[in-house]
Amino acid sequence: MEHTYQYAWIIPFLPFSIPMLLGVGLLLFPKATKHLRRMWSFTSVLLLSIVMTFSVNLSIPQIKSSSIYQYVWSWTINNDFSLEFGYLIDPLTSIMSILITTVGIMVLIYSDNYMSHDQGYLRFFAYMSFFNASMLGLVTSSNLIQILYFLGTSWNVFIFINRFLVHTAHCGKCLSKSVCN
Repeated sequence: MEHTYQYAWIIPFLPFSIPMLLGVGLLLFPKATKHLRRMWSFTSVLLLSIVMTFSVNLSIPQIKSSSIYQYVWSWTINNDFSLEFGYLIDPLTSIMSILITTVGIMVLIYSDNYMSHDQGYLRFFAYMSFFNASMLGLVTSSNLIQILYFLGTSWNVFIFINRFLVHTAHCGKCLSKSVCN
């Protein structure tokens, strides 16, 4: 089981590949990327399904034994200062990662047909994949610095709402809402 925990870093970073690939695809090959828009939605759902399967695989022993696994990399070690990066897997993390991936998959499946006519279809899938990756990173964070970094979900929601607003008068309210979060 120790072997499986070594690859738990995949949970937040696998869904993060979709917004990166979509961004590069839209910058370098905009017409080809827009023509393959259904393929991008399928890829988003597929990668999130892989993460959900991996989360279920991690959660079964977690729920049975209530063990905690923490993996930490030390970036900088000084006399008084140490910067660490890692992840924490415990029963609550396992259950929350299953919940986040399940809801994310359902939203992506529903949105595929609902937004098929929309111009912002690819942008929506990029934002949703980024949101899922940020939420999974927030759940698996092992320290406060990582939690603050993965609070990008709040800014992602601001970008998400602000992009689809038609009236610019509401953008200030959206910004104040995201700052309060």
